[in-house]
Amino acid sequence: MTDLARRGLLLAGLACTASVVLASHSVAGARKGDDTVAPTRSFLIDDFSDPGLVSRLGTPWRAVSDRVMGGVSEASVTREAEGGSACLRLTGDVRLENNGGFVQAALDLTSSGETFDASAYAGLRLTVRGNGEHYGLHLRSADNTRPWQSYRSAFTAGSEATTLEIPFAAFQPYRSEKPLDVSRLRRLGLVAIGRAFTADLVLCRIAFYR
Repeated sequence: MTDLARRGLLLAGLACTASVVLASHSVAGARKGDDTVAPTRSFLIDDFSDPGLVSRLGTPWRAVSDRVMGGVSEASVTREAEGGSACLRLTGDVRLENNGGFVQAALDLTSSGETFDASAYAGLRLTVRGNGEHYGLHLRSADNTRPWQSYRSAFTAGSEATTLEIPFAAFQPYRSEKPLDVSRLRRLGLVAIGRAFTADLVLCRIAFYR
């Protein structure tokens, strides 16, 4: 091969590398964009446009508390206006009596009982505000065979609406030895858990992001 040919191959390789870097920066920038502007970069789970709190997946949001296991915590999920947009609001008093200690807004990711494959995405993007307390975003998969098992990540919801991106890598298994398999998801939940306090959490948008 001549020196001229070698030089041509080298320049072609550099050009290809530059294109990959530019594409990477483009995708990273899109993560902060609006879901409606860049639909290929995210998958909208809900913007609460349905008055009955039925998600874009066709499944309803539900209020769940430790009363299902004998606790006494109270949970409520309602649809309210927030800055001209509709939002979900989770409220309730978390109490620890009778081995309780949680309230939750839960959403099944399919209506058929099948699993949801989120392996094309990097994590969850949510816009929230609250009363300054710590909350959890929990995921359940087909590997969770016990009701207490889940994959958990925590966040703080302040008084100003904030958009958070929580990567799947941030979710830790709870009372399970199996790592999170995002190709077999069943449910997500916004949870106030683990200590006695008053929960007041507003969720205005939630999506999977790339």
